[in-house]
Amino acid sequence: MPVAPMNLTDLDVTGLNAYMATLGESRYRSTQLIKWIHQFGIVDFDHMTNLSKAFRERLANESEIRFPEIVTVQESADGTIKWLLKVDSGNSIETVFIPENDRGTLCVSSQVGCPLDCQFCATATQGFNRNLSVGEIIGQLWLAARHLGQTPKTTRRITNVVMMGMGEPLLNFDNVVGAMRLMMDDHAYNLARRRVTLSTAGHVPGIYRLRDTCPVSLAVSLHAPRDDIRDVIVPINRRFPIADLMEACRDYVSTNPHEQITFEYVMLKGVNDDRALARDLVRLLEGIPAKVNLIPFNPFPGARYTCSERSVIDAFREPLVRAGIVTITRKTRGDDIDAACGQLVGQVQARARRHAKPVH
Repeated sequence: MPVAPMNLTDLDVTGLNAYMATLGESRYRSTQLIKWIHQFGIVDFDHMTNLSKAFRERLANESEIRFPEIVTVQESADGTIKWLLKVDSGNSIETVFIPENDRGTLCVSSQVGCPLDCQFCATATQGFNRNLSVGEIIGQLWLAARHLGQTPKTTRRITNVVMMGMGEPLLNFDNVVGAMRLMMDDHAYNLARRRVTLSTAGHVPGIYRLRDTCPVSLAVSLHAPRDDIRDVIVPINRRFPIADLMEACRDYVSTNPHEQITFEYVMLKGVNDDRALARDLVRLLEGIPAKVNLIPFNPFPGARYTCSERSVIDAFREPLVRAGIVTITRKTRGDDIDAACGQLVGQVQARARRHAKPVH
């Protein structure tokens, strides 16, 4: 039975070093390949001119460079771009680029669907199929950079990456970390650690593991300061309640006093937008270097919630600002192409609708 070729994009730096060792090659070959693939965007071994002809032929015979395929590209009136990317015969994911005056942010998916069933998120309605591989995660950045014309000789278009697309990143820990390390690799995308953000719905063991393994910027999808509300709209809270989550957040920034955690808070009319809850949120975040993003709810077909009125959002924001917490009301971007926060769906052959295996 023929052996399937090794997809080099599924290997992070450590994996590529190990693969080179099986070929009897030195580690510097890994650096050369990372530069060709990720920095220069080359996927044809014949064009990797600083590799010997014999080595190129062996790579062509035993390995491949394969990324997800672009199915559709949509551009919003505000410049936001959304790609639908095919990852296998039955599944596609979505990736979004959000341009701003001083930055360009790429929102990257980590799973096909999501098992966490957050009630205000369109992705949750798709169910869950599987984790994305390293290549399928980093491939979103590779494809976006190529589409945007970003090369080592051009101005960087993608200045920030946020793991905030489809899925819960901490439930695909190893592959997400492998991809983020490539994002930050000097020979690949050379993004500073503070420009790579992982957003979690609150998987507490994963937060501790991330701190010890790859401490990038952290964002937490909080959405409520009380367990009785969060248990309903963010069901993972039933496993990891708010007190445990806040303890993990304090620990995450304990070794770096200049670190700041971003707390995401979607504004749901009559659910979590009472001014008293804002005061609860102030007390909850006491002692944590925090920034709060208030996110107007973005509707999707079948959604059971509606967005809070702007006056209610402003009233909710006021106690936070008065307490000295940096609080921003997020401007909705890309909603005309269903690319706004909470609207990503892709195409998912659902296998499960609840929790995937936890990170140990």
